[in-house]
Amino acid sequence: MGTENTISLPERTAIAPKIPFWQRSTTFNMGFVFLVIVLVFTLFPGLFTSYSPSAQDPNVILSAPTAAHVFGTDNFGRDMFSRVLWGTRIDLEIGVLAVIIPLVIGSLIGLIAGYYGKWIDVLFMRLLDIVMAFPFTILVIAIVAIIGPGIRNLYIAIWLVGWKEYARLVRSEVIVLKESEYVQAAKTLGYSDTRILFKHVLPNVMNSAIVYSISDVMMCMLVGASMSFLGLGVQPPTPEWGALISDGRSLISSAWWICAFPGLALAITGIGISLLGDGLSDLLRTKEH
Repeated sequence: MGTENTISLPERTAIAPKIPFWQRSTTFNMGFVFLVIVLVFTLFPGLFTSYSPSAQDPNVILSAPTAAHVFGTDNFGRDMFSRVLWGTRIDLEIGVLAVIIPLVIGSLIGLIAGYYGKWIDVLFMRLLDIVMAFPFTILVIAIVAIIGPGIRNLYIAIWLVGWKEYARLVRSEVIVLKESEYVQAAKTLGYSDTRILFKHVLPNVMNSAIVYSISDVMMCMLVGASMSFLGLGVQPPTPEWGALISDGRSLISSAWWICAFPGLALAITGIGISLLGDGLSDLLRTKEH
């Protein structure tokens, strides 16, 4: 009686289903939805209020929140909801524009210093040490106090000191990455430093800088609001959250809404941007692994 020969087929390995991008991070989704809402308010404030942010009505001076003026009015009879809404555009503009230039400058400095090393690295790092020796906000206040108040000078002050964190982050990653096999292979093939830096190195070291830039947007918004609160940033009558809070501080006991709602808007925006930054960090970390 013969024995039956059986052929055992290898078991098929189960392939894990690919998780859609929008399901990978609830934190990122929450931050993204919030950002979309803020952008709608920023781009189309006229859709949500019929009042001009600068229109004065002497009949409703210091009016508490009502159906007609949901955030009340200030000491000039201006609608606070309209001013807070239009202030979204100014504050978000400060946050974005104050980050873009330092991100570019700091990344380039960190890229060059980390890749070439030697005296170039020493020169840039000593400059970095000088800038980091002073608190960020104090240095911005000092520069604005010297060159004069105003939103343009506020941008200049932030640009002059805001690059340091990006330079430090990018430099530390470039120092590790330049010893990798594919960078060494690119050198062996005779690629130029420019091609290696911008095609092979920079795209692989920007994740940390980009994640940091998201949280830096909120930091710059807070600095802008602080400067306006001190009278060194956005000047009246332009509606800006820090300036609105400053306008209401002397009336906080009798007209709390003047500074409460701009402060609440600033806090909620900070939470939304923080969620977006944390979620983006989680997504990039998952992608790397």
